Amino acid sequence: MNLHAIKAIYKFEMARTRRTILQSVVSPVISTSLYFVVFGAAIGSRIESVEGVAYGAFIVPGLIMLSVLTQSITNASFGIYFPKFVGTVYELLSAPISFLEIVLGYVGAAATKALMIGLIILATAAVFVPLQILHPVWMLSFLVLTCITFSLLGFIIGIWADNFEKLQLVPLLVVTPLVFLGGSFYSISMLPPVWQTVTLFNPVLYLVSGFRWSFYGTADVSVGISLAMITLFLVLCLAVIWWIFKSGYRLKS
Repeated sequence: MNLHAIKAIYKFEMARTRRTILQSVVSPVISTSLYFVVFGAAIGSRIESVEGVAYGAFIVPGLIMLSVLTQSITNASFGIYFPKFVGTVYELLSAPISFLEIVLGYVGAAATKALMIGLIILATAAVFVPLQILHPVWMLSFLVLTCITFSLLGFIIGIWADNFEKLQLVPLLVVTPLVFLGGSFYSISMLPPVWQTVTLFNPVLYLVSGFRWSFYGTADVSVGISLAMITLFLVLCLAVIWWIFKSGYRLKS
C-alpha cells in the first residue's frame, strides 16, 4: 500500500476545499438554513409533530442527507473529472500506484468533505430546533457509510461524464428528486397505501429512515434493512469501480 500516494491525492483534494470555501462549505450551510426557515416556519406552523417529533426537528435528518448526498457526489465526481479534462489523469495512471490507492485518495477526500458539511449542518440545525440523538454511534455510522458510498458513486459519475453538464445531471435530476420523495420531509405513513408501496422502491428512503431512527428511534422501514441496503449499494459501487479500472473504461481512450 503506497501511503504517500494516497496522502498526496488526499491533501491535494482537501486543499481545493480551502480555496473554494464559499462554494464548498458556506453555500450548502446557507441553503440548508433556508430550508429550516421555510419548512420549519411555514409548514411547521401547520404540522405540529410527526410520529411524536416536532416537525422542525423531524426534517433535520432528511436535510442533512440531502446535503451529504449531493456534496459527496459533487466533490468526488469533479475531483476525478478535472484530471481527465486537463489530461493529468494519464500521469496518475502511469504512476506506480494501484487503482485502490487512487480511489482511497479521491473518495477519502470527498467523503471527508461531505462528513464535515454534514456535521456543520447538524450543528446549525441545533440553533433552529431542539435536537436529540438517541443513538449517536449509529448516527455517525450511517453518516460515514453514506458519505463513502455516494463518494464512490460520484467517482463513477466523474469517470463516466465527458462534459461538465453530465457532472450535474445525476445530482440534480436523479438524487435530489429521490431525496425529496424519500421521506425527507414527511413520514411515508402519511401517504395513501399505493404511494407507500411505490416509495419503498426509492433507495434513498432507506438511508433517510435509518438515519432518522438514530435520532428519534422512529423509522419508516426496519433499521436492519436500511443498513443492508446501503451496504449493498457500497459493494455495487466498489464492483463498478473495479471493472472501470480493469477495463479502462473512459480512462484509456
